[in-house]
Amino acid sequence: MTPRLKTAYKKEITGKLMSKLTLKNKHQVPKIEKIILNMGLGEDASDGKKLKASVDDLALIAGQKPIITKFKKSISNFKTRKGSNAGAKVTLRSDKMYEFIDRLVNIALPRIKDFRGLSLKGIDNSFNYSFGIKEHIVFPEVNFDKVDKIRGLDITIVTKSKSKEGTIELLKEFNFPLNNKKNWGKYGKKKCNWKKFKENKAGKEIRKKKSSFEKNYK
Repeated sequence: MTPRLKTAYKKEITGKLMSKLTLKNKHQVPKIEKIILNMGLGEDASDGKKLKASVDDLALIAGQKPIITKFKKSISNFKTRKGSNAGAKVTLRSDKMYEFIDRLVNIALPRIKDFRGLSLKGIDNSFNYSFGIKEHIVFPEVNFDKVDKIRGLDITIVTKSKSKEGTIELLKEFNFPLNNKKNWGKYGKKKCNWKKFKENKAGKEIRKKKSSFEKNYK
């Protein structure tokens, strides 16, 4: 059975993106090529039981068996040895990719506590989009009672886009909850740039002193 989002992309989203981005050829329309899920385990990767549990959880989330990643270099500060286990990774394409997007947008992301949208800072120079999830248990496939440890998950959406605007419009059409607001804190309050605040405050005080000096000694 063809995934719902795959049908929607071919019939609806392609036409909308052509009009929004003013494209003449449908082959120029940006599309999602693949999705990469990566789970780094750190010291837990050396433990066989924890590694197996993480691989099993990632397999449930993706619906596909992941591969175990290895360290490419030995770094003493991070206690890593070349060739040892680093974590688990899985790459989704075609139907499984669209099915994952559907579950991610409609089920997993709304279950994140105090969720205020995805930041646009995750778009790189190749116009791919990356973001992280702190708790992999937000996916309903994972049984919370059987999880030994809550782990983070990195998600990279590889696109065939030629501009940042194209990537943003593509994600919006797939109903990704993007947050355009900048410098927002944990509880939705705007963060203050204290360095600029102090500079402005000091500048105001200097201007006040200068004006009072000019009034008295003109």
